[in-house]
Amino acid sequence: QVQLVESGGGSVQDGGSLRLSCAASGVTSSAYCRGWFRQTPGKEREGVARIDGGGRTTYANSVKGRFTISQDNAKNTLYLEMNSLKPEDTATYYCAAGIHYCSGSYPHYWGQGTQVTVSS
Repeated sequence: QVQLVESGGGSVQDGGSLRLSCAASGVTSSAYCRGWFRQTPGKEREGVARIDGGGRTTYANSVKGRFTISQDNAKNTLYLEMNSLKPEDTATYYCAAGIHYCSGSYPHYWGQGTQVTVSS
């Protein structure tokens, strides 16, 4: 059974930093592509960043240079380091995983979400 559990959300000021974590069970980093999405009320869920089993990363243009995705294989945990946060980064952030996700398919597994709020 696959479980993805996010943590690390919170409230910060404009320009601040946060690190999100996603502890995984039933999903091995070598076999799965994992990543982060975010969603605000009334908008579609958008991809933020993803990383494949080989460590190759992809970022949305809106977060390039500010966010860094990484994974600790020993802990089976995914991270999203978010720096220079802006109010428009405010959203619920979701951890996601899927075998074919990095090939363009929608992730099969999702976490419950963690709220990030950036105030000006």
